Amino acid sequence: MIRASKAAFISSAVAAFLAAAAGDAQDAPGSGPTSVAVSDEGRKIYEQICQACHLADAKGGGGAGAVIPALAGNRNLEDPKFMIEVLMKGRGGMPWFNDILTPSQMAAVINYVRTHFNQFKGTVGEADVAAFAAAAGKPDRAECVTCE
Repeated sequence: MIRASKAAFISSAVAAFLAAAAGDAQDAPGSGPTSVAVSDEGRKIYEQICQACHLADAKGGGGAGAVIPALAGNRNLEDPKFMIEVLMKGRGGMPWFNDILTPSQMAAVINYVRTHFNQFKGTVGEADVAAFAAAAGKPDRAECVTCE
């Protein structure tokens, strides 16, 4: 009898977990409606690169003297040019990503962060990133605080 109820409990726990995982709770942008579709590519880039420092909830953190700024609720991100500049030139301890990410990938992760962790309107396109890059030029070593 105990073995059967234990099996039933485990089965229901697994079923509940799978039902929750199948939902879109983590894929839905922010806490309210948005007209911007959350990019799967942007989510993947965030999870593979950004999340290591800014954490899964984008609330940043710090320890041992390091302070990683929050992306969630960060009013600076309302201006998409701010995010483009940070990705293109780096900031503080964050390196630039223009040698790692394409303009399309940068646009995808910017849109993901601006809509998933915030409720900012408007989207950034590959052309916006490319235009910023053309106007700003490639950063030199003096602009990169994480370079030797």
